[in-house]
Amino acid sequence: MKLKTIAALLLFTLILTGCAPKIKIFASQATEPLKEFVVEGDGDGKIALIHLKGFLVSQPRQGLLRARPSQVQELVSNLRLAETDEEVRAVVIAIDSPGGTTTASDILYHEISDFKRRTGKKVVVAMFDVAASGGYYAALPADWILAHPTTITGSVGVIFMRPKLHGLLNKVGVDVEISKSGTDKDMGSPFRATTPEEVALFQAIIDDYAARFHMLVAKHRNLSEANMITVKTARVFTANQAKAIGLIDQVGYIQDAFGKARTLSGLATNAKVVAYRRDTYPNDNPYNSMNSVDPAKFNLLGIDASYIMPPKAGFYYVWSPGVGE
Repeated sequence: MKLKTIAALLLFTLILTGCAPKIKIFASQATEPLKEFVVEGDGDGKIALIHLKGFLVSQPRQGLLRARPSQVQELVSNLRLAETDEEVRAVVIAIDSPGGTTTASDILYHEISDFKRRTGKKVVVAMFDVAASGGYYAALPADWILAHPTTITGSVGVIFMRPKLHGLLNKVGVDVEISKSGTDKDMGSPFRATTPEEVALFQAIIDDYAARFHMLVAKHRNLSEANMITVKTARVFTANQAKAIGLIDQVGYIQDAFGKARTLSGLATNAKVVAYRRDTYPNDNPYNSMNSVDPAKFNLLGIDASYIMPPKAGFYYVWSPGVGE
């Protein structure tokens, strides 16, 4: 028994120090280049399938062992490969995201818009479980937006989240002293209650960000005045509700998104669908959203604690049920 324990500890040490490259789950693929893999079709021409998933940020995502590229970096890398390949005539972006930071969402919107402008290639969005708030924001430049029959989308709005610690600190008798150069220098501080004046300042920022979101929806979706008023409540919609109100164009499946991309770009029905990955996956298919082994997901306790931690203070285009007053 002792020998088995020693052997296990030795193996684990070798893995952590990088001396066991054959243990795939711990090997970093982050520095390996993206390579093209065919996931469907055998005809001429290509559709590039790009996945956009998770909480949208522009900073690298931290894991237990190492950082991973942000969704912004990965999407731009994929779009660049699709742009330089003349055989790629269209892109399908599969979105499964509740949104994220205002900046990450806006960068994604800009990069997709700029890709279309530079290349003239068609973009189709296919929504999966959730494509809300920033996830919907990123979808707006698409030539066609399709949602799965059970997709949740919408949440066209802004939320400002900030943890508050002053109640806890008061209970344990801890205080934080602040010296500042201006009245509002520490606005949003977690160490004291928010003043009425600060509430008004924050609301002005939220209204500004929301106005940009509403403007882009109006620009791309041509909604009626009544439907736009409903959208501005920032509620979420089912796929059928979103179709009825004009937020999306079609309810269907990923194969329908490929079909629309082929139609819009003039490709044959058997044109190839390709994905850009760093690893080879046996029996690869369009539902594989991984582009590499994800060492950041490894956790000694088997728990991803990010969902139970307080939110980082900031402004978000995100659907976050359960967060409120």
